[in-house]
Amino acid sequence: MSVPVADRAGSPEWGSDVVMDMLRRLGIEYSAILPGSTFRAIHDSAVNYTANRAPELILCNHEMITVALARGYFRATGRPMAALLHNVVGLLNASMTIYDAWCDRAPVLVIGGTGPLDSTRRRGAVDWQHTANVQGGLVREFTKWDDQPGSVADIPESLLRAYRIAVTEPAGPVYVCFDVTLQEQRLVPPHTLPEVSRYRRAPPAEPDRNQVKQVARLLVEAEMPVCLADRSGAHPAGVPRLVELAELLAMPVVSLGGRTSFPTPHAYDFYGEQSRLLPRADVVLALDVLDLDGALRVRSGATTRDRGAVAAAREQTVIHVSLDELVHRGGPADYQPLPAVDVPMLVRSDVALPFIVDECRSQIQSAARDRIERRRDWLAAQQAELRARHQQLVHARWDGPGISETRLMGEVWQAVKDFPFVFTYDHERLRHFAPGVATLSGPGVYFGYGGGAAVGAGPGVALGAALALRGSGKLPVAVLGDGEMLASVQALWTAAHHRIPGLWVVDNNRSYSNDEMHQRGVAVERGRPVENRGIAVRIEDPAPDFAALARGCGIDSIGPIKDALELSSALSRATERAARSETILVDVWTVPPEVAGAA
Repeated sequence: MSVPVADRAGSPEWGSDVVMDMLRRLGIEYSAILPGSTFRAIHDSAVNYTANRAPELILCNHEMITVALARGYFRATGRPMAALLHNVVGLLNASMTIYDAWCDRAPVLVIGGTGPLDSTRRRGAVDWQHTANVQGGLVREFTKWDDQPGSVADIPESLLRAYRIAVTEPAGPVYVCFDVTLQEQRLVPPHTLPEVSRYRRAPPAEPDRNQVKQVARLLVEAEMPVCLADRSGAHPAGVPRLVELAELLAMPVVSLGGRTSFPTPHAYDFYGEQSRLLPRADVVLALDVLDLDGALRVRSGATTRDRGAVAAAREQTVIHVSLDELVHRGGPADYQPLPAVDVPMLVRSDVALPFIVDECRSQIQSAARDRIERRRDWLAAQQAELRARHQQLVHARWDGPGISETRLMGEVWQAVKDFPFVFTYDHERLRHFAPGVATLSGPGVYFGYGGGAAVGAGPGVALGAALALRGSGKLPVAVLGDGEMLASVQALWTAAHHRIPGLWVVDNNRSYSNDEMHQRGVAVERGRPVENRGIAVRIEDPAPDFAALARGCGIDSIGPIKDALELSSALSRATERAARSETILVDVWTVPPEVAGAA
């Protein structure tokens, strides 16, 4: 039973109190934790000094979930969250989701503790094992900055700098480690804390006006401009301007999935159609594209990095608006192949778009207007054909043995569409398996994917977004695969413990199906039995009962649903309960990969 305490923020008595004062002054609303002895003093300050308010501690059962949760919170709010990690072992456990945050350009304030750097103060073997001289070196290749303050007086500046570096674009995780000796140091009052407003980040830079004129001229004079929009949806204010530009120029937009960057349905939404459009394109406008070289490679039909084939096939001008090269490192190759770009714009896409739209409008003359209208008519026909293909695909995969993933996503959409839904996580299932089914206005209702493909990150990301949406009246909807759910199923306990409502749907095909398809491909190429592709891949014998696992974590559940005729009513009941601020999971058995592939 907890005992109420007074909130004494602003009058620190211990080094760890200063840490909590600074987090509050920086506006950190929550900090995810898995308790650890090397931040025991910070933990005490959080509950007995700042009274577990701003930031409030969110208890998780694995360090990987703490950072994934903070990433999901950022996706929903655009604001950073903290994650507390226990020395070397906690940092290593969380390193994969720190890398995920790095790949997603998500500013997570990762805070660690280490045993006494003064070896004479270590308690024994555990303190030695839990101490590192420069602990941040473990994650330095995929954090923007790390620090280990040498005194209590250093703490405010360290956290101010960490926060500012984290949120300055391109954003990303940072790591600050505190020696337990500093945390447990008693202070001599008075202790002055800095005024945070004087250390705020600078506003984003505006684009070069000459480049804006050049880009506008290229787009206006193009026969077939095509836009590739990837992570640009991370800045939602840019999406309406992209819509405006697409409608002005009759320019098709291909959203690549890193974040939702364009609404659907829309006359110029051509999601998944890059292989049809790029061969016709003479100008490509790329907005925050993660792998631009790979996206352009479809023009030549090349499946590997055959630069000769790509160069020979490419008679087009490429414009890339991105800040990514400002954070490239020499470790993990998340920077992707180096693309050939004719007009590189080192600026945030949402900042550049208003200038480009205005300049395009001023440059359009009668000849360009005629060309745009001809293109508009042609794209209208292409859009009608695309929607017909979508309907045919969904119809073909709706009925059949078991429940297809297309049927699952279509039924999920029917269940949630009349509620104020937000798809917090679904790994592009809705747009990929059930194209054309949903109406998605933009990044505010569908967060997209992104990250570094860490197995098990999804539940934490969904949980963090749902935490951010708690009390907003919005319905968080997460659709997760069985493999990723099984890797971090303990996230459900955190959802129950902290009363974080939402609808959780498990797409349970009892397989790590992506790898099953890889195994099939290798077997075919080598002339070996494809029947063995499920060995050490299928999640069967026994198949996990996620409904039972959810109940074991304190969450009500439905399922497993194996009959397609039961799916609609089960999802409708679950959605209505989640809309009343309940947390509920639906376990749905979808057909195995070989059946889905034959559909």
